[in-house]
Formats: sequence, structure tokens, C-alpha cells
Amino acid sequence: MTGPDKDLPGRIEAWIFDLDDTLYPASSNLFAQVAERMTDYVCGFLGLDRANAEDLRRRYFREFGTTLKGLMTRHRIDPLAFLDYVHDIDLGVIEPSPRLAAALAGLAGRKIVFTNGSIRHAERVLARLGVSGQFDAIFDIVAAGFAPKPEPAAYRVLIDRHRIEPGAAVMIEDRAVNLGPAAALGMTTVWLRTGRNLGDPGTAPENIHFTTDDLLGWLEAAGRRPGGG
Repeated sequence: MTGPDKDLPGRIEAWIFDLDDTLYPASSNLFAQVAERMTDYVCGFLGLDRANAEDLRRRYFREFGTTLKGLMTRHRIDPLAFLDYVHDIDLGVIEPSPRLAAALAGLAGRKIVFTNGSIRHAERVLARLGVSGQFDAIFDIVAAGFAPKPEPAAYRVLIDRHRIEPGAAVMIEDRAVNLGPAAALGMTTVWLRTGRNLGDPGTAPENIHFTTDDLLGWLEAAGRRPGGG
């Protein structure tokens, strides 16, 4: 349970989880549906052909952190309409996970979802997984003022709104780049390697305290610590 430079805190008051490709297997390829819907939206809103819309979607993601922020900045779109549209997807590719529910139940402390998606999307995914009752809060892109991870402002709002003590918090993410601001604030960080990670090569190694390819196994081991994590 130890990482290269750090142990888990003796007291963990808050567990902060990314949502997509973290709480469910990245192999489900759910984001492909979201990406398709984003491209559709860009086509309709800007009157672009599909190839140019796809290029713009990817470029805004790289430049702004999310396609949404790029569209808000450059084209003044209605963010709520965009979120509703792109998250109207089929969750049948995700299987319910009693094992995840049990692993989460074994962790002492609050559990919070921190997502660049919408709260409605998070609610649907958690319900599909069968873990809705395990989470105390969802902090979405709207709550963050549309500042996406890894913008530090989003993390500060999360901490203030939910009264999180960073030194007693653990953040789990499939994108290592999103763990940098958490580590800078004093959180313990866990990088879930999925083979689909974007923007990770430039992440400073000191910002990653634990690395795992198996979220469920890692959480189960954390829950077996004295005090249940």
C-alpha cells in the first residue's frame, strides 16, 4: 500500500474520485459516444462538415482543457445545452459493479465525485454502476464555474465548497495531469493507468504518490488498513 515516496495518510477524511474511465473500466469506451455527440453538436452549431468539426473538437480540448471551454470562449455557446446534448448517451456498455460498491463501503471518510462532466451524467453513471448511495457529493463542471481540471481554480472551489482538508484527502484519477494541482494542495494522489491516458507524459513524477492498473484491488487493499482506509 505504499508508493515510492509517500504512505497513505493515517486519517483519510475525503476520497475524491474522477468519474469517466475511473469508476468504470476505460475498456467500455463510453467516451467515444460523448466525443461523437460533441462533434455532432459542433457540426450543427457552427455549420462545419464533420472532418472540420472533429478537428476543432480535438484542438479545443488540447488548448482549453475541454472542448466545452473552447466553445464558450470562442463561440459563446450555451454550456448547459451542450452538456445535456453530449451526455445523452447509452450507458448499457457499463456493467453494474457490486465489487466497486463493496470496496467503496470499506473506505472510511466521505466520497466525492470530481468530474469535468455534468452532475446529471455523473448521477446516471453512478446509478448504472449501483454505487449512488456510496457518494456524499458530486462536484461537476458547472459547480467549478466551468473551469475544467487541471485548472487550479476548480480544485480550490471544490475544497472550499466541501470543506476538504487537503492533507487528509486522497484523489484518484485516470489522467495523471489532473493530479498535479491536487498534489500541490497537499492531497495524496493515485493514478489509475488505463492505457488510454491523455496528457500524462509531462506529469511530474513527484505529483503521483501511488500508481495502479487495478482500481478495485487498490481500493480493497486501502479498506483493509486499520480504520478502514
